[in-house]
Amino acid sequence: MSQLQDSFGRRFHYLRMSVTDVCNFKCTYCLPDGYRPDGKPTFLTLNEIENLVAGFGDVGTQKIRITGGEPTLRKDFTDIVRIVADNPNINTVAMTTNGYRLQQHAKEWYDAGLRRINVSVDSLDPKMFYQITGENKFDQVMRGIDAALEAGFERVKINAVLLKGLNDKDLPRFLHWIKNTPIDLRFIELMETGLGRDYFNAHHLAGVDIKKQLEREGWLYDLPDVDDGPAQNFSHTDYKGRIGLIMPYAKNFCASCNRLRVSAKGKLHLCLFTENGVDLRDLLQDASQRDELISRLHGQLAQKKETHFLHQGITGVTQHLASIGG
Repeated sequence: MSQLQDSFGRRFHYLRMSVTDVCNFKCTYCLPDGYRPDGKPTFLTLNEIENLVAGFGDVGTQKIRITGGEPTLRKDFTDIVRIVADNPNINTVAMTTNGYRLQQHAKEWYDAGLRRINVSVDSLDPKMFYQITGENKFDQVMRGIDAALEAGFERVKINAVLLKGLNDKDLPRFLHWIKNTPIDLRFIELMETGLGRDYFNAHHLAGVDIKKQLEREGWLYDLPDVDDGPAQNFSHTDYKGRIGLIMPYAKNFCASCNRLRVSAKGKLHLCLFTENGVDLRDLLQDASQRDELISRLHGQLAQKKETHFLHQGITGVTQHLASIGG
């Protein structure tokens, strides 16, 4: 089957697959009031996930990131990892997590086929961590990161949303941490969502300002790998760790887009923002629907816009990032 491609020539070989929108943290930039279910959850079943992964694998998807909410809240999370890893077309199996179950299960998930982990750690100050996440689990999360490194994961990344007036003074502490620790540290620029305009206006910190600071301190830009996401990565000869910047407000951010998203309820999202999503679930019930699923995917890619509209303050229907996996 032909590779998924949009009308602007962008090829899509990276899928972010949400398996739940439930989260047990209350991060101020995402779910400040905690998770509030919209009716009875009907998340994708293992059979539906298997058919989804197979369909995307047939159209050139090489990397799948399992997301949430908090994906490890699903009791069958290890089975989900195994389904993705067992597909011969998928070369990279990754996940994003808040890390609260990592210490106990890192080796189990590695043995199931998981190879890359992103852990959200918005501050290395336990008090600030608690203020941002609403959970006093800093030590538990840090032990989980150590467990992931010991389990042999080929790449462990730390995600941090830098927030003006909150954790924006943490940059030196983060840099000190990765000087002798072989992890990738990613700073994510705060994005405005439907529920967060006031928060965005109060705490947005431009990613380009962080980039200029890193360049002044000798950090050098690394050319991206084919399955990398939108981060601009930097390395330094004096540091074992690397830094990535995700700057959605930077010029030409969308030009290298290579990812698609499927929500925990089976909707295809061509962009994190701006559109309602297209239901795929009716075509995930049986492997015999594969050709029809692939046809729908190709048809939808023709509708993908050239860019998001965040610069104009248009956030679309995305109320918070947990709803479609961030």
